[in-house]
Amino acid sequence: MNGKRRGFLMQVGGAVASTALGRAQSAYRTPAGWFERPMRWAQLVFTEDDPGRYDPKFWLDYFERVHADGACLAGGGYMAFYPTKIPLHRRSKYLGDSDPFGELVAGCRKLGMAVIARTDPHAAHEAMAKAHPDWIAVDAEGKPRRHWANPELWVTCALGPMNFEFMTQVNNEIVSTYGVDGIFSNRWAGHGPCYCEHCRKNFKAFSGYDLPRTASPRDPARRDYIVWHEKRLFEVWKLWDSEIRKVNANARFIPNSGGGALSELDMRQVGEWADILFADRQARRGVMAPWANGKNGKEYRAALGKKPIGGIFSVGVEEPYRWKDSVQGAAELKLWAMDGIAHGLRPWFAKFNGKPYDKRWLAPVEEVYRWHHANERYLKNTENLARVAVVFSQQTAKFYGGGQARALVEEPIDGWYQALVEARVPFEMVHDRTLDGAGRFQTLILPNVAALSTAQCVQLREFVKNGGSLIATHETSLYDEWGERRANFGLSDVFGAKFGGRIERRMQNAYLELHGPHPLLKGLEDAPRIIHGVNRVHTIALDSGAGVAPLTLIPSYPDLPMEDVYPQVKPPGTPEVYVREVGKGRVVYFPWDIDRTFWDVLAVDHLRLMRNAVDWAMRGERVVEVTGPGVVDIAVWRQRDSLTVHVVNLTNAMMMKGPVRDIVPLAGQRVRLTLPKGTKAKGVRLLVSGERVQAQTRGEGIDVPLPPVGIHEVVAVDLG
Repeated sequence: MNGKRRGFLMQVGGAVASTALGRAQSAYRTPAGWFERPMRWAQLVFTEDDPGRYDPKFWLDYFERVHADGACLAGGGYMAFYPTKIPLHRRSKYLGDSDPFGELVAGCRKLGMAVIARTDPHAAHEAMAKAHPDWIAVDAEGKPRRHWANPELWVTCALGPMNFEFMTQVNNEIVSTYGVDGIFSNRWAGHGPCYCEHCRKNFKAFSGYDLPRTASPRDPARRDYIVWHEKRLFEVWKLWDSEIRKVNANARFIPNSGGGALSELDMRQVGEWADILFADRQARRGVMAPWANGKNGKEYRAALGKKPIGGIFSVGVEEPYRWKDSVQGAAELKLWAMDGIAHGLRPWFAKFNGKPYDKRWLAPVEEVYRWHHANERYLKNTENLARVAVVFSQQTAKFYGGGQARALVEEPIDGWYQALVEARVPFEMVHDRTLDGAGRFQTLILPNVAALSTAQCVQLREFVKNGGSLIATHETSLYDEWGERRANFGLSDVFGAKFGGRIERRMQNAYLELHGPHPLLKGLEDAPRIIHGVNRVHTIALDSGAGVAPLTLIPSYPDLPMEDVYPQVKPPGTPEVYVREVGKGRVVYFPWDIDRTFWDVLAVDHLRLMRNAVDWAMRGERVVEVTGPGVVDIAVWRQRDSLTVHVVNLTNAMMMKGPVRDIVPLAGQRVRLTLPKGTKAKGVRLLVSGERVQAQTRGEGIDVPLPPVGIHEVVAVDLG
């Protein structure tokens, strides 16, 4: 550290004149397009007792050491960490005449960092609740809601004056005083339905209904509530963003929102409005694969495209018990961060409490960030080269799944995700409302995408007609975009099947009879039957002369008493898969929940079927092949002058139930990469091990054997 910077860091530890500091900060001019620049983010959230007790020099030194170029710092909302002038904006009782937020903003600016302020409006203290009882959320029984974690506080309504009026003032005060580049708002979208006077009045005016008392999307009031609730949140977003830009034209409101099928806000709209976003899946909890962080990156990218996306990860344990001052083991922390980086996320570590009790997290985060900085030019991705994409559908989750959306919508997606990882197929994700841009993919996978509009069905039909391949499961296209069941599949002509009028739930002891040889049955040549799924749609083949399907139904038969465990009826020969060529494209339709069942059971026979379906649909074409034992997560990227292949080692006894204790090095991996036409490999390097590469040229590509892979390896190819 140079003497000038060290001297500055010594100064910020002392008292700061907040008025002068505010003037200095407001003089800063946010550059246009600033959000493209930061590659590594640091977040520090103060606790009330931090002012005067935490060490700003410690944090600024750490930010510099890890090459963080973006910071998110605790500003206000529930509690202010600067000398606010807004009535009822509660200051930390330890604030005195200090300005911890301002001094850290100043310190980060000296380090050349982008700075955004974190706000959190979800809780209110007693004085605010008494002054504005209508700002407080109300439950279905009409009672104001006490905070679930701190009963001295109240939960605020996200759709009323607390956000529209009070937080607008807070945002503007922070931006005008400190010249920050944006406002990042946490827990701004509310916590469950609110029945306050504002929500009752506004929803009635919008829909004509009283607020719904059921979560069923079949209820018209509930359906309108879903639409109104989202509309109201977008109104908050638009208000805050427009008011912030009046103060600082290049600053942005950045909501802590978004994600996959279960996300509250329409991700297509989010992608249009947001210039930058941060994926907030901080760590594993319960049964969760390490690839879940990379999945977050793909879901956000499906909406934002090439816009920057930060990947928030916690240094602590993320379980329902909320150990916020905990520290994860180094192996788990680094694996989670690196899988996100592999799939395009810019790392963002989150730390709560400026006085860390346990500092064991500092070294592994520094290791990740220093590596990221050293290899930054190979991480500025311009295009993902995957040819396969999994489609996710928020309208299916909201209007078909409802309260069962996780089982009916998210678990089928997770099943395909796990299968594609195990099959070593690089893939992306596509939002069902952006299908017009899906032509860059060769194969689309529809995991029980039940609710599709007529227009979306036309888009998919055209995709196949133009040579794309489609793999679909279970009730895909059986419902319209509002979750109303059709008389027949919207894609019946594509599937080669029509709806048989019944959906079978919770099958017990049902099987599939195999009829080969067939590409779908590769690796199952010695199996006469395999297990079925749990739910199936009754279907009728459109072409009665198409011959015997590769999979046919063996209906459920008793599983007790043991003497009765044998087929009670002759198998009817009902097709349980439709495999066909349609125009220039290929189609595989499983009228049962192969994906959800695979996620539940992880049966290897289902994995073989899913992998074979992708191989057949892709006609054997892959831009990259990574061979060898074990489970690895793969991503392949183009940069301006290079290509990279990320290989993340997931082979671990704790793969599905964390945390990972140790990293088990994976030997015998080999990368075969096809180069873009008109290019050649000018140089090949390994960005993690740094070992000398023994690359071989093969036709239009290269073959690279890897040394044992620890957490990850990255093959970087400089193009000429």
